[in-house]
Amino acid sequence: MIHTIILKQRPVGKPTLSDFEFIKEDTDLNIEIGEILLEATYISVDPYLRGRMSDAKSYVPPFELGKPITSGIIAKVIASKNDKFNEGDFVSGMLDWKTQQISKGEGLLKVDKDRAPLSAYLGILGMTGLTAYCGLTQIGKPKAGETLVVSGAAGAVGSVVGQIGKILGLYVVGIAGTDEKVEMLTSKFGFDHAINYNTTDDMKAALRTACPDGVDVYFDNVGGPISDAVLYNINKFARMIICGAISVYNNTEAPMSVSVQPFLVKNSALMQGFIVSNYMDKFPEAMKQLSGWLAEGKLTYTETVVEGFENTPQAFLDLFEGKNEGKMIVKA
Repeated sequence: MIHTIILKQRPVGKPTLSDFEFIKEDTDLNIEIGEILLEATYISVDPYLRGRMSDAKSYVPPFELGKPITSGIIAKVIASKNDKFNEGDFVSGMLDWKTQQISKGEGLLKVDKDRAPLSAYLGILGMTGLTAYCGLTQIGKPKAGETLVVSGAAGAVGSVVGQIGKILGLYVVGIAGTDEKVEMLTSKFGFDHAINYNTTDDMKAALRTACPDGVDVYFDNVGGPISDAVLYNINKFARMIICGAISVYNNTEAPMSVSVQPFLVKNSALMQGFIVSNYMDKFPEAMKQLSGWLAEGKLTYTETVVEGFENTPQAFLDLFEGKNEGKMIVKA
């Protein structure tokens, strides 16, 4: 029995389970020469998938209605007629939300379960780590002694950004939504200070206290009022890295926000958005550095692992409630 999750309808505002549909196929998949049969092992759910569920123009095409959702997946090769892959290999790539599927192997990378846990290749040794490393180093251009602020700091990308900041000699402040996450940022990930935005009445003042020397680099995963508050604390020549804006992804109307131009002009500051594929030429360097830091114990990570392929849509929805610590992954 093959299970598939398709996009049934385009969400309006916050997605719900009714936007997805489960399809069951009682069939056997037979591969031909050059093909491999894959079985999903781990599925990545990420905030950016929300954008692809709308039909608005973006940097990637929207998902098609009635077709499977796709995301980063670790899969096991259970049959192969492709010389590049053997039965028992594990691969990583953008694949359909299916328990089993056929592939020609294009765009798939073999991953070594003996080098790191398989789920790590969806997180710290996958797109998450690459996003953190490339965004911080290529746009943030951090210098030792500077102050780095990270929003969504307990999430998959944010937690890695903060750790890299510490490795590079920065003073690091994280922003998260629960006391548990705030404690984790300082105890597990080594942030110098952390702020719970849900229990803070005045974010501008809280950031001023947490960052007595101002903010030099801001890695933004959330947008909205939190990022507005950071603007009031930036230094001259500050660099603001716009990775995501999860706080407004489900808005049905344009959000009200402060005008950024006066802050940028007054401080000769840079604000730049990015997607990780902008820096594909840096991936080998990034993977070498991330792998080395992980092996040396300089980097660590946390995951929220949801059991069961059928719980993939709910795991995705839970991202918007902040129910994940670190990378949200489904174990199929």
